[in-house]
Amino acid sequence: MIEFKNNPAGNFFLLAGPCVIEGEEMAMRIAERIVTITEKLQIPYVFKGSYRKANRSRLDSFTGIGDEKALKILKKVHDTFGVPTVTDIHAAEEAAMAAEYVDVLQIPAFLCRQTDLLVASAKTGKTINIKKGQFLSPLAMRFAADKVVEAGNRQVMLTERGTTFGYQDLVIDYRGIPEMQSFGFPVILDVTHSLQQPNQTSGVTGGMPQLIETVAKAGVAVGADGLFIETHENPAVAKSDGANMLKLDLLEELLTKLVRIREAVR
Repeated sequence: MIEFKNNPAGNFFLLAGPCVIEGEEMAMRIAERIVTITEKLQIPYVFKGSYRKANRSRLDSFTGIGDEKALKILKKVHDTFGVPTVTDIHAAEEAAMAAEYVDVLQIPAFLCRQTDLLVASAKTGKTINIKKGQFLSPLAMRFAADKVVEAGNRQVMLTERGTTFGYQDLVIDYRGIPEMQSFGFPVILDVTHSLQQPNQTSGVTGGMPQLIETVAKAGVAVGADGLFIETHENPAVAKSDGANMLKLDLLEELLTKLVRIREAVR
């Protein structure tokens, strides 16, 4: 499992960063800001950025700046700030490539049942974060985790990111967090993706960022091991998922509140 610097406060850990790597300067600025905040609050931190977005509604949607270029930026974040990094992969052949640059390989929710992808990820020896499919019950995620373990890798994390509710909405069943924790792996709540409103007629996913604080507070109160929050300096101009990202200026205040809740329930 990824190793964090000591965590004397016993806080949740945080996976946070932009939805997609849009450029080096942007990624480094965001990483520096979050590192400063998380060090102050003693929150173990993993920088998140997708090197490519393969699951887009429309053909003209932004997908990335180039695989190798984006992966090298992720490596630079790791080397500069000394924090682990995580990125999504979408096909089995991407696993070994991405593993050369990042510490955690993330399996997108839509792909959590793809055996070849899970096995290839496991064989890299990296920590594997599997997002729960919007179509799966929490208990069904045991089988996704088992595929990684049976391929020889016990470094598994599971992420709750909402369940499909009708055609254009998601709901969070917080019972799923302790249910998945019963498998013996850390469980993360993906705060921002749980607030997506997919399948909009425009072909661009919507969201409800005004509920980020509410969802995050509930996740910490329930006992999530980690939180996943996508954040951007200006979500209105973000090239991917801007509708449900947290404005970076709001992150410190939110995390400060969440740390207090963690202290109260611990």
